[in-house]
Amino acid sequence: MRLSSLFFLVATMAALAGCTYKGVPEPQVSARDTEWLAQVPTSQEEPRYGRYLIEDPTGEAPGTIIVDTKQRFLYYVLDNKKAIRYGVAVGDEAYGWTGTSRIARKAEWPDWNPPAEMKARWPHVQFTKGGPGNPLGARALYLYEGNRDTLYRIHGTNEPEKIGLAVSSGCIRMRNIDVIDLYNRVSLNTKVIVR
Repeated sequence: MRLSSLFFLVATMAALAGCTYKGVPEPQVSARDTEWLAQVPTSQEEPRYGRYLIEDPTGEAPGTIIVDTKQRFLYYVLDNKKAIRYGVAVGDEAYGWTGTSRIARKAEWPDWNPPAEMKARWPHVQFTKGGPGNPLGARALYLYEGNRDTLYRIHGTNEPEKIGLAVSSGCIRMRNIDVIDLYNRVSLNTKVIVR
């Protein structure tokens, strides 16, 4: 082994030894989830956008969801200064949204009815029944400011290869298995901060 290769290997091992990332077990899924998830396209996951238990970098109260649109991560804050970090796709620059909201509704395999603004931009988009081909994926968390629907969602995707990119019309997209995990952990009125 060449000296430069050995140095790189030792440096990489030392860097990884300092990591405080720990994988999070797969969530419980229903028989329907298993059947429909098998029909959704998959992609090679970039390791940094995986689901990890980490030291909480947000400083927010346990039970809060924080979306870091620049880094493309969603954090769900836990007790003991821990958080679960998920990779996400976010709104592209023209459609990005930031603010504080709450989860006012949760849905499994939701129907998708694109808003009028989206239909005006892309006339080909149309109502899609919930299921494997639906752009909202396996779960949706509906974000409200007070009692007003923001029309933004945290949801699954039928385009998992886009996780880590700024490609949506403002919604926060997650891998389907990740949005199922988050959905199982959160309740209505959970605070969501999109930065």
